[in-house]
Amino acid sequence: MRNDAMIFDGLQCGHFDRAVFESLLRGTVRCVTVTLGFWENAIESMDAIARWREMARANADIVSIARTAVDIDRAVAEGKLALLLGFQNAMLFEGRIAFVELFADLGVRVVQLTYNNQNDLGGSCYEEHDSGLARYGKEVIREMNRTGILVDLSHVGNRTTLDAVKFSQKPVAVSHANADSLYPHKRNKTDDVLKALKDNGGVIGCATYRNIAGDHYCASVDNWCDMVARTVEIAGIDHVGIGTDRSHNTTQKDLDWMRAGRWTRGIDYGAGSAARPGKAPPADWFRDVQNIGEITGGLQRKGFNAEEVAKITHGNWRRVYEASLA
Repeated sequence: MRNDAMIFDGLQCGHFDRAVFESLLRGTVRCVTVTLGFWENAIESMDAIARWREMARANADIVSIARTAVDIDRAVAEGKLALLLGFQNAMLFEGRIAFVELFADLGVRVVQLTYNNQNDLGGSCYEEHDSGLARYGKEVIREMNRTGILVDLSHVGNRTTLDAVKFSQKPVAVSHANADSLYPHKRNKTDDVLKALKDNGGVIGCATYRNIAGDHYCASVDNWCDMVARTVEIAGIDHVGIGTDRSHNTTQKDLDWMRAGRWTRGIDYGAGSAARPGKAPPADWFRDVQNIGEITGGLQRKGFNAEEVAKITHGNWRRVYEASLA
C-alpha cells in the first residue's frame, strides 16, 4: 500500500465486529482509536477492556491491539488493523491517581479528560461556565504523560482545553472535532485553541459526524476535504488529521446512554437538538464504512501534494503517537 493512501482514524465508536474491521481495512484504515466507554466506572471499564481483548484474539489474523507506535508499524507491515484502546471520559480513574498507571498497564492508550459534563478534572464543552483545569486534572495529565496515555481534549470546554494544552509536557489531541470558525458548535474548537494545539505539537482529527460538521461539509468528500484544507490554514499542515467519530451498529439505546448516562432522568440531545434529536445520518459520501478511503483522493483534488496527504491521513497521528504513547 502506498503511504499516502493509508489512513489512521483518531476516533470511532459503537459496536465493532469482524465485518467492521474488514470494511475499515478495505477503506485503507490501518490504525483506529476505539471507544471503550463514556460513563463507565473502573470495574465496567475493565470489563470493556476484557471484551476487546477477546475480540482481538478472535480476529487476530486481521487486527491487533497496539500500545506503542512500533506496535502500529508492525500491524501495518502485517496488513492488519491496529487498535488503540480509548475512553471518552476519565471516570474509569474514579478519582484515584494510581489508577492511571494501572489502566495504562492494561493497554489503555487514549483518555478524554471530560465527556459532556463537568467532572473532577475540569469543564466540558456543554457547561454554562467552564471551570478550567482542576488541580486533580493537572495530576492526571502529569501521570498520563508519564505512563504513555494520550491526552484527548474532545468534548472538553475551551478554557479547560487551553489549560491542558499548555500544561501537558507531551503532544495532546483533539481526536474528533472541527474548527468552530468553520462550523459553529459547542463541540468544536475555537481558533485560539487550534493555534495553541500547534504550539504543543498536537493534532486535531477532523470529524465527519454530521451534527458537528454540518450538512454542507457532509454533502461530498470534496466539501469535507475543503473543511480539512481550511483547518490546515488555521492549525498548520503538521497538526491536522482524521477523527471521523464514525459510529458502528449503534441503536437508540446506545445513543441514550452516550447522551444521558446515569446523570439525568431528563432528555439530553448531546450534539443534536430538539429539532434533530435522533441518530444523525452519516455523511452523504460516507454511507459505507469503506468509503473512508475516498478521503485520499479528495485531499489530492484540493491540491495537497503526496507528502501533505500522508501527513493528514496518518503521518501527523503517527508522530503524536510516537511522542505520547511512550
